[in-house]
Amino acid sequence: MARSHTASSQQCSNISSHTEREIKLAVDAGFRLPRLPGTPLPRRLLISTYYDTAAYDLAHARITLRHRIEQGKHAWQLKIPLGNDRQEVEVAGDQSDPPATLRGLLIVPLGHHKLIPIVTLRVWRTGLLVRHARVAVAEIALDSVSVIKNSRTIQQFRELEIEQRQGDETSLRSLERQLREAGASDHDGRPKFFRALSLQTPTPAPEPDPKAPVVEHVKWAFTQHIRWLLAHDPGTRLGTESESLHQMRVATRRLRAVLRTARPILLSAWVASLDQELDWLSEVLGTARDLDVQIAYFMEESSELDARDRKLLADFISHLRSQRDAVHQMVLSELTSTRYQDLIKRLQQAAHDLPVVESSLTVRQLARRAFKKLRKAIRGLRASPSDIALHKIRIKTKRARYAAELACASVGKPAVRFIKAARSIQDLLGIHQDAIQAERHVRQFLKYSTSVRAGFVAGRMVERQRQRRKDVRKDMKSLFKTLLKRGKKAWG
Repeated sequence: MARSHTASSQQCSNISSHTEREIKLAVDAGFRLPRLPGTPLPRRLLISTYYDTAAYDLAHARITLRHRIEQGKHAWQLKIPLGNDRQEVEVAGDQSDPPATLRGLLIVPLGHHKLIPIVTLRVWRTGLLVRHARVAVAEIALDSVSVIKNSRTIQQFRELEIEQRQGDETSLRSLERQLREAGASDHDGRPKFFRALSLQTPTPAPEPDPKAPVVEHVKWAFTQHIRWLLAHDPGTRLGTESESLHQMRVATRRLRAVLRTARPILLSAWVASLDQELDWLSEVLGTARDLDVQIAYFMEESSELDARDRKLLADFISHLRSQRDAVHQMVLSELTSTRYQDLIKRLQQAAHDLPVVESSLTVRQLARRAFKKLRKAIRGLRASPSDIALHKIRIKTKRARYAAELACASVGKPAVRFIKAARSIQDLLGIHQDAIQAERHVRQFLKYSTSVRAGFVAGRMVERQRQRRKDVRKDMKSLFKTLLKRGKKAWG
Protein backbone atom coordinates (compact mmCIF):
# COMPACT_ATOMS: atom_id res chain seq x y z
CA MET A 1 0.00 0.00 0.00
CA ALA A 2 1.30 3.49 -0.76
CA ARG A 3 2.04 5.25 2.51
CA SER A 4 2.44 9.01 2.91
CA HIS A 5 4.99 10.35 5.34
CA THR A 6 6.09 13.70 6.60
CA ALA A 7 9.82 14.02 7.00
CA SER A 8 11.48 13.74 10.40
CA SER A 9 12.15 16.88 12.39
CA GLN A 10 15.59 17.44 10.93
CA GLN A 11 14.26 17.68 7.37
CA CYS A 12 12.67 20.70 5.67
CA SER A 13 9.03 21.26 6.57
CA ASN A 14 7.92 21.24 2.91
CA ILE A 15 9.23 17.75 2.09
CA SER A 16 7.00 14.67 1.93
CA SER A 17 7.38 11.11 0.70
CA HIS A 18 5.46 7.94 -0.02
CA THR A 19 6.15 4.42 -1.22
CA GLU A 20 5.20 3.79 -4.83
CA ARG A 21 4.12 0.33 -5.93
CA GLU A 22 2.87 0.13 -9.50
CA ILE A 23 2.39 -2.06 -12.54
CA LYS A 24 3.13 -0.57 -15.97
CA LEU A 25 1.41 -1.77 -19.15
CA ALA A 26 1.84 -0.82 -22.81
CA VAL A 27 -1.18 0.36 -24.82
CA ASP A 28 -1.74 1.36 -28.44
CA ALA A 29 -3.46 4.47 -29.83
CA GLY A 30 -6.89 2.83 -29.84
CA PHE A 31 -6.91 1.55 -26.26
CA ARG A 32 -9.84 2.51 -24.00
CA LEU A 33 -10.28 1.80 -20.30
CA PRO A 34 -12.79 -0.98 -19.59
CA ARG A 35 -15.73 -0.46 -17.22
CA LEU A 36 -14.44 -0.81 -13.66
CA PRO A 37 -15.97 0.15 -10.30
CA GLY A 38 -14.74 3.51 -9.09
CA THR A 39 -14.50 7.24 -9.69
CA PRO A 40 -13.32 8.69 -13.05
CA LEU A 41 -10.43 11.11 -12.60
CA PRO A 42 -10.43 14.50 -14.36
CA ARG A 43 -8.12 15.02 -17.32
CA ARG A 44 -4.86 16.62 -16.18
CA LEU A 45 -1.81 18.12 -17.85
CA LEU A 46 1.55 17.34 -16.22
CA ILE A 47 4.67 19.11 -17.47
CA SER A 48 7.83 17.48 -16.13
CA THR A 49 11.42 18.50 -16.78
CA TYR A 50 13.89 15.75 -15.89
CA TYR A 51 17.33 16.46 -14.48
CA ASP A 52 20.48 14.33 -14.51
CA THR A 53 24.18 14.65 -15.14
CA ALA A 54 25.59 14.65 -18.66
CA ALA A 55 26.65 11.02 -18.08
CA TYR A 56 23.18 10.02 -16.75
CA ASP A 57 24.56 9.08 -13.32
CA LEU A 58 21.11 9.16 -11.72
CA ALA A 59 19.55 7.05 -14.45
CA HIS A 60 22.28 4.43 -14.05
CA ALA A 61 21.47 4.35 -10.32
CA ARG A 62 17.73 3.82 -11.08
CA ILE A 63 16.97 7.33 -9.76
CA THR A 64 14.84 10.02 -11.41
CA LEU A 65 14.65 13.71 -10.51
CA ARG A 66 12.10 16.03 -12.10
CA HIS A 67 10.49 19.43 -11.75
CA ARG A 68 6.74 19.10 -12.29
CA ILE A 69 4.10 21.74 -13.02
CA GLU A 70 0.41 20.91 -12.63
CA GLN A 71 -2.35 23.55 -12.64
CA GLY A 72 0.18 26.25 -11.75
CA LYS A 73 1.62 24.28 -8.81
CA HIS A 74 5.36 23.57 -8.87
CA ALA A 75 7.14 20.69 -7.15
CA TRP A 76 10.46 18.86 -7.29
CA GLN A 77 10.06 15.08 -7.23
CA LEU A 78 12.78 12.50 -6.61
CA LYS A 79 12.21 8.76 -7.08
CA ILE A 80 14.69 6.43 -5.41
CA PRO A 81 14.88 2.63 -5.02
CA LEU A 82 13.22 1.07 -1.95
CA GLY A 83 13.74 -2.67 -2.06
CA ASN A 84 11.81 -3.76 -5.13
CA ASP A 85 9.56 -0.69 -4.96
CA ARG A 86 10.35 3.02 -5.23
CA GLN A 87 10.06 5.93 -2.83
CA GLU A 88 8.84 9.25 -4.20
CA VAL A 89 10.13 12.32 -2.36
CA GLU A 90 8.57 15.71 -3.07
CA VAL A 91 9.58 19.27 -2.24
CA ALA A 92 7.11 22.03 -3.08
CA GLY A 93 8.58 25.09 -4.74
CA ASP A 94 9.25 26.83 -8.05
CA GLN A 95 13.00 27.38 -7.65
CA SER A 96 14.87 27.05 -10.94
CA ASP A 97 17.52 24.63 -9.62
CA PRO A 98 17.07 21.33 -7.76
CA PRO A 99 16.70 22.15 -4.04
CA ALA A 100 19.61 21.50 -1.69
CA THR A 101 17.38 19.16 0.35
CA LEU A 102 17.21 16.72 -2.56
CA ARG A 103 20.75 17.25 -3.81
CA GLY A 104 21.94 16.37 -0.30
CA LEU A 105 20.39 12.92 -0.70
CA LEU A 106 22.33 12.33 -3.93
CA ILE A 107 25.89 12.86 -2.74
CA VAL A 108 27.02 9.36 -3.70
CA PRO A 109 25.45 8.95 -7.19
CA LEU A 110 26.27 12.54 -8.20
CA GLY A 111 29.83 12.81 -6.94
CA HIS A 112 31.13 16.13 -8.25
CA HIS A 113 28.98 16.08 -11.38
CA LYS A 114 26.50 18.87 -12.09
CA LEU A 115 22.75 18.40 -12.51
CA ILE A 116 21.36 19.75 -15.77
CA PRO A 117 17.91 19.68 -17.43
CA ILE A 118 17.78 16.74 -19.86
CA VAL A 119 14.30 16.54 -21.37
CA THR A 120 10.72 17.77 -20.83
CA LEU A 121 7.65 15.55 -21.00
CA ARG A 122 4.09 16.83 -21.50
CA VAL A 123 1.64 14.23 -20.17
CA TRP A 124 -2.11 14.32 -20.59
CA ARG A 125 -3.46 11.98 -17.91
CA THR A 126 -6.91 10.44 -17.55
CA GLY A 127 -7.84 7.55 -15.37
CA LEU A 128 -9.90 5.97 -12.65
CA LEU A 129 -9.74 5.59 -8.88
CA VAL A 130 -10.84 1.97 -8.50
CA ARG A 131 -12.97 1.23 -5.44
CA HIS A 132 -14.19 -2.00 -3.90
CA ALA A 133 -16.78 -1.58 -1.14
CA ARG A 134 -15.83 2.12 -0.80
CA VAL A 135 -12.15 1.23 -0.34
CA ALA A 136 -9.75 2.93 -2.79
CA VAL A 137 -7.91 -0.11 -4.14
CA ALA A 138 -5.75 1.45 -6.84
CA GLU A 139 -5.40 4.38 -9.22
CA ILE A 140 -5.29 3.62 -12.94
CA ALA A 141 -3.59 6.31 -15.02
CA LEU A 142 -3.74 6.39 -18.82
CA ASP A 143 -0.97 8.71 -20.02
CA SER A 144 -0.45 10.28 -23.43
CA VAL A 145 3.18 11.46 -23.48
CA SER A 146 4.90 14.02 -25.72
CA VAL A 147 8.69 14.24 -25.46
CA ILE A 148 9.93 17.84 -25.84
CA LYS A 149 13.56 18.64 -26.59
CA ASN A 150 14.86 21.99 -27.83
CA SER A 151 11.21 23.17 -28.04
CA ARG A 152 10.33 20.36 -30.49
CA THR A 153 8.19 17.25 -30.01
CA ILE A 154 10.57 14.42 -30.85
CA GLN A 155 8.46 11.44 -29.75
CA GLN A 156 4.97 10.49 -28.59
CA PHE A 157 3.70 7.37 -26.81
CA ARG A 158 0.98 6.11 -24.46
CA GLU A 159 1.22 3.90 -21.40
CA LEU A 160 -0.88 2.64 -18.53
CA GLU A 161 -0.03 2.56 -14.81
CA ILE A 162 -1.81 0.76 -11.96
CA GLU A 163 -0.64 2.31 -8.69
CA GLN A 164 -1.53 0.60 -5.44
CA ARG A 165 -3.58 2.52 -2.90
CA GLN A 166 -5.28 0.45 -0.16
CA GLY A 167 -5.50 -2.76 -2.15
CA ASP A 168 -3.22 -5.79 -1.91
CA GLU A 169 -1.14 -7.64 -4.48
CA THR A 170 -4.09 -9.86 -5.43
CA SER A 171 -6.33 -6.89 -6.25
CA LEU A 172 -3.56 -5.31 -8.36
CA ARG A 173 -3.07 -8.50 -10.34
CA SER A 174 -6.82 -8.79 -10.87
CA LEU A 175 -6.91 -5.28 -12.34
CA GLU A 176 -3.90 -6.07 -14.51
CA ARG A 177 -5.70 -9.12 -15.91
CA GLN A 178 -8.81 -7.07 -16.76
CA LEU A 179 -6.75 -4.38 -18.47
CA ARG A 180 -4.88 -6.97 -20.50
CA GLU A 181 -8.20 -8.43 -21.59
CA ALA A 182 -9.12 -4.91 -22.78
CA GLY A 183 -6.00 -4.75 -24.97
CA ALA A 184 -3.07 -3.70 -22.74
CA SER A 185 0.17 -5.64 -23.15
CA ASP A 186 3.61 -6.10 -21.61
CA HIS A 187 5.59 -2.97 -20.74
CA ASP A 188 9.38 -3.01 -20.81
CA GLY A 189 9.42 -1.56 -17.29
CA ARG A 190 11.32 1.60 -18.12
CA PRO A 191 10.29 4.91 -16.53
CA LYS A 192 9.00 7.54 -18.99
CA PHE A 193 12.30 9.41 -18.79
CA PHE A 194 14.24 6.31 -19.88
CA ARG A 195 11.81 5.62 -22.71
CA ALA A 196 11.93 9.22 -23.90
CA LEU A 197 15.72 9.11 -24.27
CA SER A 198 15.88 5.46 -25.43
CA LEU A 199 17.86 4.55 -22.31
CA GLN A 200 17.92 0.98 -21.07
CA THR A 201 16.95 0.30 -17.46
CA PRO A 202 20.08 -0.64 -15.50
CA THR A 203 20.00 -4.40 -14.91
CA PRO A 204 22.35 -6.61 -12.92
CA ALA A 205 25.04 -8.36 -14.90
CA PRO A 206 24.16 -11.98 -15.65
CA GLU A 207 25.45 -14.55 -13.19
CA PRO A 208 28.68 -16.20 -14.37
CA ASP A 209 28.60 -19.61 -15.96
CA PRO A 210 28.70 -22.36 -13.28
CA LYS A 211 32.10 -23.45 -14.61
CA ALA A 212 33.57 -19.94 -14.60
CA PRO A 213 36.64 -19.30 -12.40
CA VAL A 214 35.87 -18.72 -8.75
CA VAL A 215 37.01 -15.08 -8.94
CA GLU A 216 34.25 -14.34 -11.48
CA HIS A 217 31.59 -15.61 -9.06
CA VAL A 218 33.05 -13.57 -6.21
CA LYS A 219 33.31 -10.42 -8.32
CA TRP A 220 29.71 -10.86 -9.53
CA ALA A 221 28.35 -11.24 -5.98
CA PHE A 222 30.43 -8.31 -4.78
CA THR A 223 29.08 -6.11 -7.58
CA GLN A 224 25.45 -6.99 -6.83
CA HIS A 225 25.77 -6.16 -3.14
CA ILE A 226 27.61 -2.87 -3.80
CA ARG A 227 24.87 -1.90 -6.25
CA TRP A 228 22.20 -2.66 -3.62
CA LEU A 229 24.06 -0.69 -0.94
CA LEU A 230 24.44 2.38 -3.16
CA ALA A 231 20.81 2.21 -4.30
CA HIS A 232 19.62 2.61 -0.70
CA ASP A 233 22.07 5.33 0.33
CA PRO A 234 19.68 8.22 -0.60
CA GLY A 235 16.72 6.69 1.26
CA THR A 236 18.88 6.04 4.32
CA ARG A 237 19.92 9.69 4.34
CA LEU A 238 16.28 10.79 4.07
CA GLY A 239 15.27 8.59 7.00
CA THR A 240 11.50 8.41 6.41
CA GLU A 241 11.42 4.73 5.41
CA SER A 242 13.10 2.27 7.77
CA GLU A 243 13.36 -0.26 4.92
CA SER A 244 16.03 1.84 3.16
CA LEU A 245 18.40 1.62 6.10
CA HIS A 246 17.55 -2.06 6.58
CA GLN A 247 18.42 -2.89 2.96
CA MET A 248 21.63 -0.86 3.15
CA ARG A 249 22.68 -2.76 6.27
CA VAL A 250 21.80 -6.11 4.67
CA ALA A 251 24.00 -5.22 1.70
CA THR A 252 26.83 -4.30 4.07
CA ARG A 253 26.58 -7.62 5.89
CA ARG A 254 26.41 -9.56 2.64
CA LEU A 255 29.58 -7.84 1.45
CA ARG A 256 31.31 -8.89 4.68
CA ALA A 257 30.06 -12.45 4.16
CA VAL A 258 31.46 -12.55 0.61
CA LEU A 259 34.80 -11.26 1.90
CA ARG A 260 34.94 -13.91 4.60
CA THR A 261 33.93 -16.68 2.21
CA ALA A 262 36.45 -15.62 -0.43
CA ARG A 263 39.27 -14.92 2.03
CA PRO A 264 41.36 -17.92 0.80
CA ILE A 265 41.54 -16.47 -2.74
CA LEU A 266 42.07 -12.79 -1.81
CA LEU A 267 44.99 -10.85 -0.33
CA SER A 268 44.54 -11.30 3.42
CA ALA A 269 45.68 -7.78 4.40
CA TRP A 270 43.25 -6.25 1.90
CA VAL A 271 40.38 -8.41 3.20
CA ALA A 272 41.13 -7.51 6.82
CA SER A 273 41.29 -3.79 6.08
CA LEU A 274 38.07 -3.69 4.03
CA ASP A 275 36.23 -5.95 6.47
CA GLN A 276 37.12 -3.56 9.28
CA GLU A 277 35.58 -0.65 7.39
CA LEU A 278 32.43 -2.62 6.52
CA ASP A 279 32.15 -3.64 10.17
CA TRP A 280 32.27 0.05 11.08
CA LEU A 281 29.49 0.86 8.61
CA SER A 282 27.39 -2.05 9.87
CA GLU A 283 27.73 -0.70 13.43
CA VAL A 284 26.77 2.80 12.26
CA LEU A 285 23.56 1.46 10.73
CA GLY A 286 22.94 -1.18 13.41
CA THR A 287 21.81 1.06 16.25
CA ALA A 288 19.22 2.74 14.05
CA ARG A 289 18.04 -0.62 12.69
CA ASP A 290 17.58 -2.05 16.20
CA LEU A 291 15.45 0.95 17.16
CA ASP A 292 13.36 0.57 14.00
CA VAL A 293 12.66 -3.07 14.87
CA GLN A 294 11.67 -2.24 18.43
CA ILE A 295 9.46 0.70 17.43
CA ALA A 296 7.61 -1.54 14.98
CA TYR A 297 7.27 -4.28 17.60
CA PHE A 298 5.94 -2.03 20.37
CA MET A 299 3.49 -0.40 17.98
CA GLU A 300 2.13 -3.87 17.22
CA GLU A 301 2.01 -4.68 20.94
CA SER A 302 0.20 -1.42 21.61
CA SER A 303 -2.67 -2.37 19.30
CA GLU A 304 -3.51 -5.28 21.63
CA LEU A 305 -3.70 -3.18 24.82
CA ASP A 306 -6.66 -1.30 26.22
CA ALA A 307 -6.76 2.50 25.92
CA ARG A 308 -5.24 3.22 29.35
CA ASP A 309 -2.25 0.93 28.84
CA ARG A 310 -1.88 2.00 25.21
CA LYS A 311 -1.28 5.56 26.39
CA LEU A 312 1.61 4.38 28.59
CA LEU A 313 3.17 2.52 25.67
CA ALA A 314 2.53 5.43 23.28
CA ASP A 315 4.64 7.68 25.50
CA PHE A 316 7.43 5.10 25.46
CA ILE A 317 7.24 4.69 21.67
CA SER A 318 7.52 8.46 21.39
CA HIS A 319 10.63 8.22 23.59
CA LEU A 320 12.09 5.57 21.24
CA ARG A 321 11.31 7.76 18.23
CA SER A 322 13.22 10.62 19.84
CA GLN A 323 16.17 8.29 20.28
CA ARG A 324 15.83 7.22 16.65
CA ASP A 325 15.88 10.85 15.47
CA ALA A 326 19.08 11.46 17.44
CA VAL A 327 20.65 8.29 16.00
CA HIS A 328 19.63 9.37 12.49
CA GLN A 329 21.65 12.55 12.95
CA MET A 330 24.66 10.39 13.85
CA VAL A 331 24.07 8.21 10.78
CA LEU A 332 23.89 11.31 8.56
CA SER A 333 27.12 12.62 10.03
CA GLU A 334 28.93 9.36 9.30
CA LEU A 335 27.50 9.10 5.76
CA THR A 336 28.93 12.53 4.94
CA SER A 337 32.33 11.71 6.47
CA THR A 338 35.55 11.23 4.53
CA ARG A 339 35.75 7.71 5.95
CA TYR A 340 32.47 6.72 4.30
CA GLN A 341 33.39 8.37 1.00
CA ASP A 342 36.69 6.50 0.98
CA LEU A 343 34.91 3.22 1.70
CA ILE A 344 32.55 3.74 -1.24
CA LYS A 345 35.52 4.41 -3.55
CA ARG A 346 37.24 1.23 -2.31
CA LEU A 347 34.11 -0.84 -2.89
CA GLN A 348 33.60 0.53 -6.40
CA GLN A 349 37.23 -0.18 -7.25
CA ALA A 350 36.98 -3.70 -5.81
CA ALA A 351 34.01 -4.47 -8.03
CA HIS A 352 36.32 -4.06 -11.03
CA ASP A 353 39.65 -5.21 -9.66
CA LEU A 354 39.70 -7.74 -6.82
CA PRO A 355 43.19 -8.42 -5.38
CA VAL A 356 43.25 -12.16 -6.09
CA VAL A 357 45.89 -14.71 -5.12
CA GLU A 358 46.48 -17.97 -6.97
CA SER A 359 44.16 -20.73 -5.79
CA SER A 360 42.59 -23.92 -7.12
CA LEU A 361 39.52 -23.60 -4.86
CA THR A 362 36.03 -23.65 -6.40
CA VAL A 363 32.94 -21.80 -5.19
CA ARG A 364 31.51 -25.12 -4.02
CA GLN A 365 34.59 -25.70 -1.87
CA LEU A 366 34.30 -22.19 -0.41
CA ALA A 367 30.64 -22.84 0.47
CA ARG A 368 31.58 -26.20 2.01
CA ARG A 369 34.09 -24.48 4.30
CA ALA A 370 31.40 -22.09 5.59
CA PHE A 371 28.97 -24.99 6.13
CA LYS A 372 31.53 -27.02 8.06
CA LYS A 373 32.07 -24.11 10.46
CA LEU A 374 28.31 -23.88 10.99
CA ARG A 375 27.95 -27.63 11.46
CA LYS A 376 30.74 -27.68 14.05
CA ALA A 377 29.11 -24.81 15.96
CA ILE A 378 25.66 -26.49 15.95
CA ARG A 379 27.08 -29.83 17.10
CA GLY A 380 28.94 -28.02 19.87
CA LEU A 381 25.78 -26.49 21.36
CA ARG A 382 24.79 -27.53 24.86
CA ALA A 383 21.37 -29.05 25.55
CA SER A 384 20.21 -25.63 26.74
CA PRO A 385 22.42 -23.16 24.85
CA SER A 386 23.00 -19.62 26.06
CA ASP A 387 21.54 -16.62 24.28
CA ILE A 388 25.04 -15.64 23.17
CA ALA A 389 25.67 -19.10 21.69
CA LEU A 390 22.44 -18.93 19.69
CA HIS A 391 23.30 -15.48 18.40
CA LYS A 392 26.66 -16.82 17.19
CA ILE A 393 24.85 -19.68 15.42
CA ARG A 394 22.64 -17.13 13.69
CA ILE A 395 25.69 -15.26 12.42
CA LYS A 396 27.34 -18.46 11.16
CA THR A 397 24.07 -19.48 9.49
CA LYS A 398 23.98 -16.18 7.60
CA ARG A 399 27.56 -16.67 6.45
CA ALA A 400 26.88 -20.24 5.33
CA ARG A 401 23.73 -19.12 3.51
CA TYR A 402 25.48 -16.27 1.68
CA ALA A 403 28.34 -18.62 0.74
CA ALA A 404 25.76 -21.11 -0.58
CA GLU A 405 24.17 -18.37 -2.69
CA LEU A 406 27.59 -17.76 -4.22
CA ALA A 407 27.77 -21.42 -5.25
CA CYS A 408 24.09 -21.92 -6.05
CA ALA A 409 24.48 -21.89 -9.83
CA SER A 410 27.20 -24.54 -9.61
CA VAL A 411 25.40 -26.87 -7.22
CA GLY A 412 21.75 -26.48 -8.21
CA LYS A 413 18.74 -27.77 -6.25
CA PRO A 414 20.66 -29.16 -3.23
CA ALA A 415 22.08 -25.67 -2.66
CA VAL A 416 18.63 -24.09 -3.09
CA ARG A 417 17.19 -26.43 -0.45
CA PHE A 418 20.06 -25.66 1.91
CA ILE A 419 19.57 -21.91 1.44
CA LYS A 420 15.87 -22.29 2.24
CA ALA A 421 16.64 -24.21 5.44
CA ALA A 422 19.30 -21.67 6.43
CA ARG A 423 16.86 -18.81 5.90
CA SER A 424 14.34 -20.54 8.20
CA ILE A 425 16.95 -20.86 10.95
CA GLN A 426 18.07 -17.28 10.41
CA ASP A 427 14.51 -15.96 10.69
CA LEU A 428 13.76 -18.07 13.79
CA LEU A 429 16.91 -17.02 15.63
CA GLY A 430 16.20 -13.45 14.53
CA ILE A 431 12.95 -13.62 16.52
CA HIS A 432 14.96 -14.87 19.50
CA GLN A 433 17.40 -11.96 19.26
CA ASP A 434 14.59 -9.43 18.76
CA ALA A 435 12.88 -10.77 21.91
CA ILE A 436 16.10 -10.23 23.89
CA GLN A 437 16.34 -6.66 22.62
CA ALA A 438 12.64 -6.08 23.27
CA GLU A 439 13.01 -7.18 26.89
CA ARG A 440 15.92 -4.78 27.30
CA HIS A 441 13.75 -1.95 25.97
CA VAL A 442 10.84 -2.99 28.22
CA ARG A 443 13.12 -2.51 31.21
CA GLN A 444 14.03 0.89 29.83
CA PHE A 445 10.29 1.60 29.55
CA LEU A 446 9.89 0.70 33.21
CA LYS A 447 12.57 3.21 34.19
CA TYR A 448 11.01 5.80 31.90
CA SER A 449 7.48 5.32 33.32
CA THR A 450 7.58 4.37 37.01
CA SER A 451 3.85 4.09 37.80
CA VAL A 452 2.38 0.90 39.27
CA ARG A 453 0.33 0.41 36.11
CA ALA A 454 3.48 0.72 33.99
CA GLY A 455 5.05 -2.04 36.07
CA PHE A 456 2.06 -4.29 35.35
CA VAL A 457 2.23 -3.60 31.59
CA ALA A 458 6.00 -4.14 31.59
CA GLY A 459 5.61 -7.44 33.41
CA ARG A 460 3.16 -8.68 30.78
CA MET A 461 5.49 -7.68 27.97
CA VAL A 462 8.56 -9.24 29.59
CA GLU A 463 6.64 -12.49 29.97
CA ARG A 464 5.71 -12.33 26.30
CA GLN A 465 9.36 -11.91 25.28
CA ARG A 466 10.35 -14.92 27.35
CA GLN A 467 7.60 -16.95 25.75
CA ARG A 468 8.84 -15.90 22.30
CA ARG A 469 12.29 -17.22 23.20
CA LYS A 470 10.86 -20.47 24.58
CA ASP A 471 8.90 -21.00 21.37
CA VAL A 472 12.05 -20.49 19.32
CA ARG A 473 14.04 -22.95 21.41
CA LYS A 474 11.25 -25.51 21.07
CA ASP A 475 11.22 -25.28 17.27
CA MET A 476 14.93 -24.88 16.54
CA LYS A 477 16.14 -28.45 17.08
CA SER A 478 14.09 -29.90 14.24
CA LEU A 479 15.18 -27.03 11.98
CA PHE A 480 18.82 -27.62 12.88
CA LYS A 481 18.38 -31.27 11.94
CA THR A 482 16.91 -30.32 8.57
CA LEU A 483 19.66 -27.78 7.94
CA LEU A 484 22.46 -30.26 8.63
CA LYS A 485 20.77 -32.91 6.48
CA ARG A 486 20.42 -30.53 3.53
CA GLY A 487 23.91 -29.21 4.06
CA LYS A 488 25.34 -32.71 3.83
CA LYS A 489 23.51 -33.33 0.55
CA ALA A 490 24.71 -30.01 -0.90
CA TRP A 491 28.29 -29.93 0.33
CA GLY A 492 29.07 -33.48 1.46
